[in-house]
Amino acid sequence: MVIRERIAKLRQLMKEHGIDAYIIPSSDPHQSEYVGEHFRCRQWISGFTGSAGTVVVTLDKAGLWTDGRYFIQAERQLKGSGIELFRMGELGVPSYSEWIKDELKGEACLGFDGKVFSISQVRKMKNIIGNKISFEDRYDLINELWEDRPGLPSDPIFIHDIEFAGKDRGRKIREVQQGMKKYGASHYLLTSLDDIAWLFNIRGNDIPSNPVVLSYAVISEEKAYLFIDKNKVGADASNEFEASGIEIMDYDDIDKFLKGLKKGDKILIDPDKTSIWLYNAIDRDIEKREKLNITTMMKAIKNDIEIKNLKKCYIKDCVALVKFIYWLKKNVGHEHITEISATEKLEDFRREQEYFMQPSFDTIAAYKDHAAMMHYKATSDSDCELEREGFLLVDSGGQYLDGTTDITRTIVLGDVSDEAKRDFTLVLKGHIALSTIKFLYGITGSNLDVLARRPIWEYGMDYKCGTGHGVGFCLNVHEGPQRISPAPNNIRLEKGMILTNEPGIYKEGKYGIRTENDLLVVEDEVTEFGNFMRFETISYCPIDIEGIDASMLTEDEKTWLNDYHRKVYELLSPYLDEEERKWLEDQTREI
Repeated sequence: MVIRERIAKLRQLMKEHGIDAYIIPSSDPHQSEYVGEHFRCRQWISGFTGSAGTVVVTLDKAGLWTDGRYFIQAERQLKGSGIELFRMGELGVPSYSEWIKDELKGEACLGFDGKVFSISQVRKMKNIIGNKISFEDRYDLINELWEDRPGLPSDPIFIHDIEFAGKDRGRKIREVQQGMKKYGASHYLLTSLDDIAWLFNIRGNDIPSNPVVLSYAVISEEKAYLFIDKNKVGADASNEFEASGIEIMDYDDIDKFLKGLKKGDKILIDPDKTSIWLYNAIDRDIEKREKLNITTMMKAIKNDIEIKNLKKCYIKDCVALVKFIYWLKKNVGHEHITEISATEKLEDFRREQEYFMQPSFDTIAAYKDHAAMMHYKATSDSDCELEREGFLLVDSGGQYLDGTTDITRTIVLGDVSDEAKRDFTLVLKGHIALSTIKFLYGITGSNLDVLARRPIWEYGMDYKCGTGHGVGFCLNVHEGPQRISPAPNNIRLEKGMILTNEPGIYKEGKYGIRTENDLLVVEDEVTEFGNFMRFETISYCPIDIEGIDASMLTEDEKTWLNDYHRKVYELLSPYLDEEERKWLEDQTREI
């Protein structure tokens, strides 16, 4: 009822502004994947809590578009709201732009907040919708309705020390300025929060699980400007910025700065990350050169110090996870353990580890059929007690000063069906196939995605998401531009990139299975046919052998698993007590 009332009020406001359809995306002014509470407008208007989705409201209809990770969740959360679910990627399902084109007739007006739509998004909409419909991007209508809307965060920033970052901000800025020369740019506008945090070696607490700070940056040929709430910058950080020649300016002054650019200036922007609001703030006489952010590739390729830190980070993170799995298997069925209490216990184990800051995303602790929702998060309404049967899928990670982790294990708590064991083994086979591939340099993640899916496809199944994503360093758990996915991607896999490997099988009403490790791209050999690369697994935690049908594994797959488990025991056992070591020895026994 609350959602229906909100939509009714929105429609009234639309009529007052002469708007026939209004779009509410999931993003903030920085095109962040995850956003702070202030920017959760789509969640507020729809009740859908997933991280990805777009709502469109017309004067008589409303729809939510989301991807396969959230179909089950969205269907449940939209029930009774009057909002229709559009399952993105399925045959016959229009995009929201196509739907708007069909719904709006004549000289209609399409509205949205230009601060939270990128240049690329607006251009794509215009190409699909055409010129008959006018675009109005000046109004944040949700702000006019959301009476108790949370304010912007005010936590102070902190410096990410070079012992972790591996490269000082001055050197990074100089490298960016060199990149600007390549494109003939006098200025470079940077709006994505993880790029800014990486470039200036700062971290913040403005988005849960993402240690970034609301900010903009402009790099000129001579200096760097950081636009930020000055109250967040303490004396130590201020002194470091001054020593690096960085000028601090008010967060809200970014549009004024851009309006002040002079004729002859040439500004470099990333159209996928820059809002249409900021684009329009730049005078038409200023030449705009559009490229992928220079910092995106720089950040994606980890330096030697980052890699060394991350490998150490993963050992302690997997120690925490092993302690958790041991505790869980020992106590489930003997004491009251739920999805939420298990999540809290896992975080307790991580908090014992050096340099731990916070989880790197909301832990997915999903029991039985809950795991069929890929991004399930237990609530007081859905929380259930764990018993000595079935699977518990735990997808979790930590933010540490020395790295960001992301790992999934599907844990056998008791009896599981032959079908479930078969599916668990198929996921493992896909995981191993991707882990062991040797590939020619120049390959992209979309070239390799089929390796993880092939064993699953052979049984007529699939998973409605990508196989892997990049991971930041004490930054966002999802980091581009590299990914492993069926979606076309022209980013070559470079030495030093980190990607996840996480195939899965999800069956509504039954279970969800996912096995995830992190992979480091490394060089293999050079032959007369070219440079060959491979993956090095850097996350080490036992894969539950109680879920495996060993008869389905080839000898090479058994060898990989046994070698992997041997290394798990070697790396983690020194940090465990005697009982935990004995348990881990059994969990990593050869099959």
